[in-house]
Amino acid sequence: MIRWRSGTVEQRLREWRGAVELEVSVGSQRIPALAYPDLVGEPVPGDRVLLNTNALDLGLGTGGYALVVALPDRLPPDPVFEGHVIKGRYGPMQTVVLAVDEEASPCRPLMERASHVGGMPVVTADLHSALPAVLAGIHADAPQAKVAYVMTDGAAMPAGFSRNLHALADHLVGTVTTGQSWGGDLESVTLHSGLLAARHVLQADIAVVAQGPGNLGTGTTWGFSGVAVGEAVNAAAVLQGRPVGSLRLSEADPRARHRGLSHHSLTAYHRVALARADIAVPSGLKPHLQEALAPLAERHRLVTVDVEGLDEALRKSPVSLSTMGRGLDDDYVYFLAAAAAGRHAASLMGQPAADQVK
Repeated sequence: MIRWRSGTVEQRLREWRGAVELEVSVGSQRIPALAYPDLVGEPVPGDRVLLNTNALDLGLGTGGYALVVALPDRLPPDPVFEGHVIKGRYGPMQTVVLAVDEEASPCRPLMERASHVGGMPVVTADLHSALPAVLAGIHADAPQAKVAYVMTDGAAMPAGFSRNLHALADHLVGTVTTGQSWGGDLESVTLHSGLLAARHVLQADIAVVAQGPGNLGTGTTWGFSGVAVGEAVNAAAVLQGRPVGSLRLSEADPRARHRGLSHHSLTAYHRVALARADIAVPSGLKPHLQEALAPLAERHRLVTVDVEGLDEALRKSPVSLSTMGRGLDDDYVYFLAAAAAGRHAASLMGQPAADQVK
């Protein structure tokens, strides 16, 4: 199941919070590799590294690195365990974290008292690439809004894999990694406790829920990691939040199942979400896109959002907007829909949650 290689670090390239990019020689080849120093220690030129080359050999667009599994000749010192929650459970790289839910956490008394999020708007999005656009929409109207990112485990599990999170650090009050994902400012066992931590520990006004980079899809109705978007709507509603659905729209995706309204959004919101959400619809959509949204109106409230000023907000994003290799002007409606969801969430701050169970 794993292609193993042994190599030598030639040089450190880019680095950001939680990760370092390397050039590694394997035989006569030089290949890109990624190390998570919290797991394996700090690699330096000359170190021998043990690599997993699966993603590189498969040519994955998001994860096209060899991954450093160990520095076998220079192991890091033993950590002092503060918690006992294991993520990546019973895989060979299982990682011990201190979760907000557990007894040893200083957040535990607060988490024991927390039972709801008090009407906090919760934006749900399919792809990690929506996060900066959602933020742009929120801060266009509410520049002082405190926004937390709640990362699910459907794609990349280390938060350090995302360079965007590093660049957006000053625009977020923090990241909560939930489920099997790890490496956020806070760790939680479930999405539900992650949302509670966003509200009560990070004191967020708005939470954005999305998976990490590297969405998994198979082209089948149910075989894609974005199914969890519908489950995030349910979690937000159960906790008395205000779910706001960000649509995955595209006029540039070469795959028919993602052109117009992606089948990911249609399945997650129409068939998985059992609670009622506000689905943010950017104003001025072309008729064929508007028509595609009709099934969602059976369960949710479609909210038309004025897009004036959102173009400027998107172009001022502190990170380069990109989805599936397409930039802002290549697939404009995708980013506009995410920004519209952010704007609508900002308009809901301070409002109580309504009865959202359909």
